[in-house]
Amino acid sequence: MRLLLLRHGQTPSNVDGLLDTASPGPGLTPLGERQAAAVPHAFRDRQVDAIAVSSLVRTSLTAEPLARERGIEPVSLAGLREIEAGGLEMASTHEAHMRYLDTVFGWARGDVDRAMPGGPDGRAFLARYDEAVAKIAAGGWDSVVVVSHGAAIRAWVAARVAGVDIDHAERTALANTGLVEIEGDLDGGWRLTAWSAEPVGGPGVDALLADDPTGEPLDD
Repeated sequence: MRLLLLRHGQTPSNVDGLLDTASPGPGLTPLGERQAAAVPHAFRDRQVDAIAVSSLVRTSLTAEPLARERGIEPVSLAGLREIEAGGLEMASTHEAHMRYLDTVFGWARGDVDRAMPGGPDGRAFLARYDEAVAKIAAGGWDSVVVVSHGAAIRAWVAARVAGVDIDHAERTALANTGLVEIEGDLDGGWRLTAWSAEPVGGPGVDALLADDPTGEPLDD
């Protein structure tokens, strides 16, 4: 089975550098809409049997052009939502961004008892994302586009997927509509096949000016 883990398109909160993780969350910027519109062409040669989205509206909006073109009704799974920022919600400082990312990548390194300030610990996050992936795997599809979120994708892949260098996951950004591809199954585990940090639509839909907290690299 192949999972194509696609980050959602740009939101106003990504541009403003806000840790905006609550439900239902913001919609897309005009650039985010163009990023979403570029996905069907970017996946033109890809097998897509199903599309899964999180419960946050930005993932459904990102998936909509691909779902319409392929005639697929997306499956909504709350477990795919972004990692809750807790007491850091709507924070905009660089220090808050780094504390958030340091916490989630600490989980990937095994420190799962560590909690986000006023938020979940690593066990809670990994359990609900694992459950969502298990539901997708139970669908019996060969290739699924999973539209999720920057920190959630990076942290879960770093924790659960073979062949991932956690240092690389920390230091590599995942732009809006960046893509992480994995293969495998629940019994044999997952392995990394590709990590495309830039938008799948190419440089024409790249964000040149944005302070994007959940997709940025973790400072040294």
